[in-house]
Amino acid sequence: MARPKLLPDNFTLCLVGTVILASLLPVHGQAAVGFNWLTNVAVGLLFFLHGAKLSREAIIAGATHWRLHLVVLLSTFALFPLLGLALKPLLSPLVTPALYAGVLFLCTLPSTVQSSIAFTSIAKGNVPAAVCSASASSLLGIFITPALVSVVVTNQAAGGSSPWHTVGNIVLQLLVPFVAGQLLRPLIGKWIERHRGVLKFVDQGSILLVVYGAFSEAVNEGLWHQIPLSALGGLLLINVVLLALALAVTIFVSKRLGFNRADQITIIFCGSKKSLAAGVPMAKVIFSSHAVGAVVLPLMLFHQIQLMVCAALAQRWGARDTSGEKRAAAREGSAAAMVRR
Repeated sequence: MARPKLLPDNFTLCLVGTVILASLLPVHGQAAVGFNWLTNVAVGLLFFLHGAKLSREAIIAGATHWRLHLVVLLSTFALFPLLGLALKPLLSPLVTPALYAGVLFLCTLPSTVQSSIAFTSIAKGNVPAAVCSASASSLLGIFITPALVSVVVTNQAAGGSSPWHTVGNIVLQLLVPFVAGQLLRPLIGKWIERHRGVLKFVDQGSILLVVYGAFSEAVNEGLWHQIPLSALGGLLLINVVLLALALAVTIFVSKRLGFNRADQITIIFCGSKKSLAAGVPMAKVIFSSHAVGAVVLPLMLFHQIQLMVCAALAQRWGARDTSGEKRAAAREGSAAAMVRR
């Protein structure tokens, strides 16, 4: 039986189910303490496996394209925060202050890695450059995101600790396991490549654990009593506007700066997307526990919207590139036939 086109992917369904489960059966008390420890272990394992998976050769292959990487990083860490702040007077009345704090947090996050590379590949873009840009964005985000949050998110949801203390926590929980995985890559890298399903399981499983713990805490604090249904509709509109503006700007800038088609595709997909895999663990470290649920809600919604929109764009551009190659091959074949005559 074919899967309905409008049905979300399994991971999205699991996210929705996790939020529902946390709303009906939130973890609390001593169980919450043990669950928090389990979540920290899962997140550390996730970044360890990502470090072991990352190919140094692929990074070196794309690292020389500095103009492209600079445009992607500026889009990720400058354009998005500026859009979030500039649109705040217009869009913040549509949602609660806690939800808009989540929108601003979303704007500070690094780009995705797996989906940016996958969509770039489908659309016939510059895949080595996408690997480099997305990976660099993910690594730099460990340091840049906490600093941006301290400037952009002026809300009680943010934790009271200094940005440097936050960076230290993120380095300990995320970067140290990542570096350990990268150092052990010569020993376990081939095993990771052969068992990609393990990484996918840990990747998605750790996110679901963090989401369940975050929403449990938020529900215990009365999350759903504080967010009206109209605010969820407003949040959907805000996310659509943010993604549309990011796509429009990256398309315009990449063309204006004279990048070829393959590089334009890489800039668009790497510069317009935000990482759920990095964002959820970072929110857990940066924000106070009772605020994490409301903060990650905009990111979860944006994640699904960006996947749907970028998947459609990638399929369209990839098909256009393939049809162009076929026409060129047909022209060459006709020219060769005329020569033979």
